[in-house]
Amino acid sequence: MNYLMSFLVGGALCLVGQLLIERTRLTPARILVGYVVAGVVLSAFGVYETLLEYGHSGASVPLTGFGHLLADGVRTAVREKGFVGILTGGLTSSAGGVAAAIVFSLLASLLFRPRMK
Repeated sequence: MNYLMSFLVGGALCLVGQLLIERTRLTPARILVGYVVAGVVLSAFGVYETLLEYGHSGASVPLTGFGHLLADGVRTAVREKGFVGILTGGLTSSAGGVAAAIVFSLLASLLFRPRMK
């Protein structure tokens, strides 16, 4: 059942993004930023935690999950460190994912020959 809910929630988020690309004049970059901001806003109102309970990785993997991760990291760091947590919380909470993306990108570029078309 977890796989089905992950698929449905993740698919719904992708469907919304695809509809925004096809039906509006928004660029993919603006949609990307909108998704991250939506994750932060939903996290601020406490809605995203409920979405994570039902959607599991379907809600945590997309860009809205990254926004939630940033907001949750800032919230935790502010409780622990005070005002400085506003500046450091998002960076420390997302450092592992960013580092993994960099390492895997490097490995892919070493294994394959990237070239411009």
